[in-house]
Formats: sequence, structure tokens, C-alpha cells
Amino acid sequence: MKLLRWVAGLGLAGTLGAVWAAGQPDPNLARNLAATCANCHGTDGRSVAGAGNEGLAGTDKDTLMQKLRDFRSGARPATIMHQISRGYTEAQLELIAAYFAARK
Repeated sequence: MKLLRWVAGLGLAGTLGAVWAAGQPDPNLARNLAATCANCHGTDGRSVAGAGNEGLAGTDKDTLMQKLRDFRSGARPATIMHQISRGYTEAQLELIAAYFAARK
């Protein structure tokens, strides 16, 4: 079981490390991080009508960042977003917010 956790941790570290052999940032990092939002907010941030979760696609980056910061601090009530937002660094949240802001 410990080996499985260790191997899984390596996979996550590789994804979040996001560095190619050439030392360049992974151009897919924002998309990969944002993919974790799909379960509740829909593919590419386009939520299903009537699902009860707001769509994120096309929302202003600063607006998204403020909401994420409010979730992290507890200023905005949430069922799970306060826990999810604390799992990312500020830089990762910036990437996620920029990704959704660019979706139309």
C-alpha cells in the first residue's frame, strides 16, 4: 500500500512539476490543473444547465481569483471549494483562473 502511494505521489509530482527535459514549462499545465474542476463545473468550465454549479468559462480572471481566495480564507461559504482551493498554490490558482477566463 505504501508503495502504491509513493508511485501515485511521483505521478502527481511529475504533473505538477511541469518541466520538460529541455527545462521549459509544460504548456498544458493550466489545462491539466483545470481538468480537476470538470466534475462539478463541466468540461472546460461549461457547466450543465440545471446542475447547480456555475460555469467558469469566460469569467474574468480577477473575479475567479477573488472567489478562489475567498474560498481559501473561508470568507465565502462552500461545501467543498474551501478544501479544494487550499490544495493549490497561488501560482496554480492563477493558471487555473487564466485558463477559464480564456474559454469562451
